[in-house]
Amino acid sequence: MRLWSAANLVSNAGTWMQLTAQNLLMLQLTGSAAVTGLSLSVQAAPGLLLGLIGGAAVDAWPRRLTAAASQALLALVGLLTAALVVTGHLTVPALMALAAVTGLIATVDGPACSLLGNDLVPVEDVPSSIALGSVVSNVGRVGGTALAGVVIGWWGPGAAYAANGLSFLAVAAVIPFLRPHPAADQHGRPAARSFGSAAAPARRGTGARDGLAFFLRRPRLVALAVITALSGVFGRNYGLTLAVLVTGPLAGGAGAFGTVSTVLAVGGVAGAVLAGRLRRPSVRLVGALAAAGAVLQIAAGLSPRLWVLLLIVAPMAVVESVSDTAGTTVLQTDPPAHMRGRVLGVWRTASTGWSLIGPPLLGLLMQLAGARGALVAGGVLIAGAVGGGAVLRERRTRRAQEARTSGVPAGAGPEPAGPAGVPAPGLPARNLPAQRSAAPRPAPVHENADTACAPAA
Repeated sequence: MRLWSAANLVSNAGTWMQLTAQNLLMLQLTGSAAVTGLSLSVQAAPGLLLGLIGGAAVDAWPRRLTAAASQALLALVGLLTAALVVTGHLTVPALMALAAVTGLIATVDGPACSLLGNDLVPVEDVPSSIALGSVVSNVGRVGGTALAGVVIGWWGPGAAYAANGLSFLAVAAVIPFLRPHPAADQHGRPAARSFGSAAAPARRGTGARDGLAFFLRRPRLVALAVITALSGVFGRNYGLTLAVLVTGPLAGGAGAFGTVSTVLAVGGVAGAVLAGRLRRPSVRLVGALAAAGAVLQIAAGLSPRLWVLLLIVAPMAVVESVSDTAGTTVLQTDPPAHMRGRVLGVWRTASTGWSLIGPPLLGLLMQLAGARGALVAGGVLIAGAVGGGAVLRERRTRRAQEARTSGVPAGAGPEPAGPAGVPAPGLPARNLPAQRSAAPRPAPVHENADTACAPAA
């Protein structure tokens, strides 16, 4: 795990170096911020259109081989781009095409590498593994962006692409030496069987539609997607909302916003470290954290002074980071082992969609209500949606429990005198033991599959 984390830290830093270089190259070649933004959309488009297929490929192919091959291909793209930059043959269409190829490979590489990291630890340490990945991602982002300025300033953008290509090769070279943790392997196989018997599709299959159907049949995953989408669109585009708030109503400059951004980054790392202590995160926890973050966002929108905003954004970043880690843990452990790649593929498609539509919607809201109004309205919307969902779930659970305790399946005979068990849903009364406790034990509406799930084997 230490070897994998170190390689990913290098790779994350290289990725942010390349992204910085890509934006700079587009601006140099076209002089247009719109075309630069379009290049980012072109790179994200394969995730929206082909995320399901990429997830199915991860479930169908050996994971270590898939991750190593995708990392090697990404290295090839980075080194090819570097060669075109150095030789002066890079054009806008070529850069757009290479960005699209990068996004296409990432539809397989993303879920493969995410699940590969979980294979290296026992099931109870998966939340810590995901939290460590979040720390690596945040540190790599900060370090890579800073290194990009130095590398591009001294050697040009081609050097940043070359460094990123080499970082992918470093990850590909490490993968053959990784060995799954014995506990993860032992827990993984039974988990797929026991969970699949209750909720997984009857046939294992590897089709993309199987993953989508499974996702839509899991209320926990659908609820997680709704919460994350609302938070992603109306609550976490702080690079846009807080930038306008700081430079507008709070009368700060670029330096002040840089301070706010630094506090957000430090809070994100602190939250990821704190999230490493999670053991059994749930969708309910994710919802509670999203609501807490929404309340803090409302307070941030109402901040009268910059120092007040700084005091609020620190816990806001911590809550967001813990919520992200909890949600990712649920996403990667709720499905059975043979479905996890496809579930991550569905998630990639959905998350790419709300990432693309979020900034324009938020920009329109800011145009209508201003930065303060957008932060407050977004926080109210998120908190209200989470609260309303919790109330509906509680009512549904209570009604289901009442039905289980009072209802008798059709065809069952009269209840025997004295203590008797309440028939389980779908089972005739004669299949139950003759004597049970007089107080029936209501079953939850949706089984918590965390105990039956393990890192993908």
